[in-house]
Amino acid sequence: MKKITQNVLIILTCALSASVHAQTSSPKQPFFPKGTVLYGDVNYAGDTLKKHLLDIYLPPVVKDSYPVIIWIHGGAWMLNDKYADMGYMQKTVQGFIDNGYAVASIDYRWSTTAPFPAQIQDCNQAIEFLYQNASKYKLNKDKFGVIGFSAGGHLASLLALSNNNNVKEFYPGGNKPHFKIKLALDFYGPSNFLSLKGSDVNDPKSPVSLLLGAYAIDRPDLANIASPVTYVDKNDPPFLIVQGEKDESVNYTQSVLLSSYLKLAGVKNEIIIVPNAPHYGVMFDAEDIRKRVFYFMDEYLK
Repeated sequence: MKKITQNVLIILTCALSASVHAQTSSPKQPFFPKGTVLYGDVNYAGDTLKKHLLDIYLPPVVKDSYPVIIWIHGGAWMLNDKYADMGYMQKTVQGFIDNGYAVASIDYRWSTTAPFPAQIQDCNQAIEFLYQNASKYKLNKDKFGVIGFSAGGHLASLLALSNNNNVKEFYPGGNKPHFKIKLALDFYGPSNFLSLKGSDVNDPKSPVSLLLGAYAIDRPDLANIASPVTYVDKNDPPFLIVQGEKDESVNYTQSVLLSSYLKLAGVKNEIIIVPNAPHYGVMFDAEDIRKRVFYFMDEYLK
């Protein structure tokens, strides 16, 4: 009987080891540098929702821990997944790994299945998971930054600005997370829904209406709760804001407004308006923008 028990333990130990090993692999995207380690489809909420998964990419150079940039994808809060936006930002993504940063890309529930604040709740829960499991994945829990694009830029900004407030509806179970955001990189994210152009206020299927579950003009209270500028204060992390001059979806004054609020509060920030640039694309992966991105990252995350 004792021998059988020992054999069972050996089998279970091997199975667990194989399970842990199976979580690590090489990224399928060719723009990740050779040797990048992937922990793919990690569940951060303890449930079965496919939108509650994240990927962690570690640089090939082995260290005790890595500063982390958390990638929040765009898609009007109702499209895309944790791989989105990487395709046209390939050199930036490659630069993260080459410069010794871990990348954690998170999924979140779409507005078509769960209206706001589900999206920001998921972002908070995902990052708290990374914080609580930092040692397991070799992450420096004191060096967390966020980057987001369009809807992801909105969520990254909202998360960073509300992080030092106790906005209970933004947290699963109402429990304030322990992590701190040290830097926000906002690429053309809406900052104030009441002044956002390009979204039909009379269209119940517009991205903002679906997100809020109501017309912004009818529910200015909800629009303000979901707007990043509502939470600006002097304790916020530094911001780098990047916006296209000819953005057809998010008027560039959204980024100017956010920058103005941050300046009034005394928060370090810089805004880049990309000449003739549309809502997204390879123009945002330009060398001059990457230089500013890595300047901010080296200044505040290393």
